[in-house]
Amino acid sequence: MYRRKLSLLLVVISALTLVQCRKKALDDYYGRPETLEPGIYKVLEEKGNFKTFLAAVDKAGYKQTLAGAGYWTAFVPHDSAFQVYFTANGLSGINDLDSNDCRKIVTYSLVYNAFKQERISDFQSNIGWVENGAFKRRTASYTGVYDGVNTAGSNIKAIASNRNNNGTLYYVDADNNNKYVPIFETGFMTGKSLTATDYNYFYPASTYTGFNVADAKVVLKDIPAENGVIHVVDRVITSLPSLDQYIGSNPNYSEFKKILDKFLVQYVINATVTDNYKTVTGNAVDVFTKVYNASLAFSPNNENFLKLQDNDAQSDSYTMFVPDNATLTAYVNSVLLEHYTSLDAMPISVIYDFVNAHMWRTAVWPSKFASTFNSVGEEARFDPATNVVDKKILSNGIFYGTNKVQEANVFSSVYGKAYLDPNYSIMTSLLNLDLKFQISNISQNYTLFLISNAAFNAAGYFADPTVSNNVNEQWRYIPPGGGTQLTGSSALVRLQRILNMHVIPGRNITSLVNPGVGLTYSGEFIKFSNNTVVAAGNGDAATVANVTDTKTAKNGTVYYLDKILQFSELAPGRHLETLGGTSAATSQFYNFFQYLRSSAIWNNTTKEIVGVASGSFYTFFIPNNASIVAAVNAGLLPGTGTAPNMVPTFNPSSLADKDKVINFLYYHILNKRNIATDGQESGSIETLYKFPNGDPSTIFVNNNTANNLIVSDMMNRTANVIFSSSNNLSNRATIHLIDNYLRKN
Repeated sequence: MYRRKLSLLLVVISALTLVQCRKKALDDYYGRPETLEPGIYKVLEEKGNFKTFLAAVDKAGYKQTLAGAGYWTAFVPHDSAFQVYFTANGLSGINDLDSNDCRKIVTYSLVYNAFKQERISDFQSNIGWVENGAFKRRTASYTGVYDGVNTAGSNIKAIASNRNNNGTLYYVDADNNNKYVPIFETGFMTGKSLTATDYNYFYPASTYTGFNVADAKVVLKDIPAENGVIHVVDRVITSLPSLDQYIGSNPNYSEFKKILDKFLVQYVINATVTDNYKTVTGNAVDVFTKVYNASLAFSPNNENFLKLQDNDAQSDSYTMFVPDNATLTAYVNSVLLEHYTSLDAMPISVIYDFVNAHMWRTAVWPSKFASTFNSVGEEARFDPATNVVDKKILSNGIFYGTNKVQEANVFSSVYGKAYLDPNYSIMTSLLNLDLKFQISNISQNYTLFLISNAAFNAAGYFADPTVSNNVNEQWRYIPPGGGTQLTGSSALVRLQRILNMHVIPGRNITSLVNPGVGLTYSGEFIKFSNNTVVAAGNGDAATVANVTDTKTAKNGTVYYLDKILQFSELAPGRHLETLGGTSAATSQFYNFFQYLRSSAIWNNTTKEIVGVASGSFYTFFIPNNASIVAAVNAGLLPGTGTAPNMVPTFNPSSLADKDKVINFLYYHILNKRNIATDGQESGSIETLYKFPNGDPSTIFVNNNTANNLIVSDMMNRTANVIFSSSNNLSNRATIHLIDNYLRKN
């Protein structure tokens, strides 16, 4: 029996020895290496000069986080930094901070993932590292559910949007909307051509070293720990507010906030967060998401930037320029409300445009105001030295408080004169279809003739929502003299042609007193003199539009007219007949027209000219009667008698003479070009005449000086436009009288 027990004991001892040996081997292979650094908490504890930070960690409940597993970058203030912080904030020590205060400090010091300095300015893009592309990192800090006030003034529980509202998506569950901390490292600063001046613009009391975190300097970097990397900073960095939070907390911008709250914010119940909040707190109250309007460039409470890539908030941020209360109130009253009684009375698009003008979907650095553009392509129109009275780098963007507004193109251009006046809503609607972008460009000059709703109505044009479900086609035309009504797109075609005749691009005509002409967006000319304006259709109706008021804008002059400028629906031949169909004694156009009316290219019923297509542009240079006689004596036109006393034969019998007439007529008509004496367009331009081999003939137009147009033929002979008898407007054409004939050969 004894031997059996002894044998059993030896087996057990052997087994235990084997297990212990195997355990030692496993520990040696899988165990924690003796050379491995301890966790962040232990490293700081061993160094001895981070007692205050560790006390804050304990109070915040983050000891286990920093002592255990994980992968963090910790920006840790040393004890001296805390003493400075306590003194600056009137605190006696860590005991004056509660757990929530400590949590804000600790969580904002913790960046997800471990970054040494060599990687801290690299952007973690979807396709890999982008060197020197980042200046922010996501932290463990976030706001969560907070006490808010809804648009009705009631106290509610709220949570911020964590996406920019695209009309359907503005919140994603399980996204805490974490805050970001700004980091200014040499790689990023150099890569973006930024200097210490840009940094010190925001932090004038700090020294830029090439590795700064907000207003703090990194004084000891790249300290390894088992669960991350430690960078020691010389200041306590408290959790930064978002743009939304800063605007809401600063009374200097309360008027801007009122606009946001009243017109651009709504609170939408969040079922998921409501359930979670009830589970965690036991409080059965609804939680609402604060949602910004989808028409804004971004949502100021979204900490995630654009989220086009998962980490794009590392590389860029929003920017807002917000005018202070006095500045905003003065601009609203003098500009936006010039023709409205209140903001509520104006189109909501005005509010969208005003606020968006102050929002950039990118970082606007102090040295780059003039080269950084907002969502509508406008640079920051502020002087960093004189117009910015408050500047902050916040968790999700750059904030500039200003003593001026961003003077948006849509308000400061000629377009703004219509846009901000309800009496011109028809014209504004028409401009919005095609020309808003062009005429609101303050880098280009324009002359704009404004037509009131009443003037449009008097001409038979009405906005009518009943005619179409398409908002762009809600128009009706009722001819004032009777006739077929037009609705929808048919009426719109007429209105668009009329609208284009009221805009002169490329010229700021500052006076309409002296006679002149202007080429409009329609390609047709208008004439002006003594503060009256006519287009071809006004000439047909024997009416003129009178200037009732004049205003200047950044890119031109606006004239208010009492009637619309109307296009002509007559063929150019009818206007030629009016000019030359009387007698040679009364009309200098007579001889030319007699050849035309007797030629094979004339239709006496429709007054159309073969080769002059409806809807195309033309210019007619009509030699005066004496010049026609000179052409007859030169053998270019048929006539009777002996030179130099020949007289015209308007209706010759021979085919050769008939062709001679047609060729002469065609050479005096510019093909598909409308030219007048505005001094704007010069060059060699084709005529309707083509040589037997098919090559076009040309006339050189010298139009460098207003009211002094000279044309040269292919034989280098010149003719002067007789200004007093020229600029006769027709249907997409202009008719001039010249003092010489033109010859092609």
